[in-house]
Amino acid sequence: MDGNRTIDPSCRDRPPVAIDIISQLDIFGIILYSVLTFMAVVSMLVYIEECWYIYRKVPSHKKSAIIWVNGGSVIATMSCLGMWIPRATMFTDMTSACYFAIVVFKFLVLMIEEVGGDEAFLRRAGKNKLRISTGPCCCCCPCLPHVNITRRSLFLLKLGSFQFAVLKIAFTILSIILWTNGNFDIADMAITGAAIWINPGVGVLTIIALWPVAIMFMHLRITLRSLKIIPKYAMYQLVLVLSQLQSAIINILAMNGTIACTPPYSSQARGYLMSQQLLILEMFIITLVTRLLYRRQYDPLPDDENDDEHTKMVIPADKSDIA
Repeated sequence: MDGNRTIDPSCRDRPPVAIDIISQLDIFGIILYSVLTFMAVVSMLVYIEECWYIYRKVPSHKKSAIIWVNGGSVIATMSCLGMWIPRATMFTDMTSACYFAIVVFKFLVLMIEEVGGDEAFLRRAGKNKLRISTGPCCCCCPCLPHVNITRRSLFLLKLGSFQFAVLKIAFTILSIILWTNGNFDIADMAITGAAIWINPGVGVLTIIALWPVAIMFMHLRITLRSLKIIPKYAMYQLVLVLSQLQSAIINILAMNGTIACTPPYSSQARGYLMSQQLLILEMFIITLVTRLLYRRQYDPLPDDENDDEHTKMVIPADKSDIA
């Protein structure tokens, strides 16, 4: 009976063009698309207003990092474009991924700048050590030795995140070039396809980039508690999970046929649509929350000599010191 079952031809076609979507929207679809578009527009307006506030009120050395980290509305805008123009989904997703790659590095920079910059961080933390047995790489390796905080170790932490910002953009450009030549297809999992080699490589780079951020957060979470660094880090992690992991899971389900085809959307195109719509809603909420977290004035951190028990850095226990 499966052999006699007919499959709608649109389930094998390319995603529809924007005019086809508009012409086939029913009342529910019009309301849904209108509300999600409104959310994306409001997210961008809130972000623009927040950038203006940061430009006027925040010290110059923190402006760039805070503006980048606050940009969840960029992902919402790209998702909105992908929702209305399904054939551009690959480009909108790649743009969002490149943006988040820069956010990873900027969040690391932000934590250091909140302490006062590289020199202030080295001065305050020079006598301490970094615990590198943390996620996502080495959370299961508590036996790893602690690392002295030096200019070299700080440079390596920055390099670990910066490489992702650079190489992610490079791989994205390479993917677009290969796509124009017909050699790159996200759904092509054959060993001879480019996607099966590029995507796992980007995944490894992502894990390597997230590791230095986690190390720095574990070291500074007490020092920067008055600056709400814990909820800020939680929002950063939430953007990571929603924009990367959630989208990947939905896309895998779509490629496996778990998400049913609904003309004019194929199974894969419908999976992309669901991902875009969810991201618009989620990034809208995250944009409002991050606005509350970052739109505030903070007193400078006390000098290291005057640190109380609430502002001291985390000093990991060293077994050799105990011995």
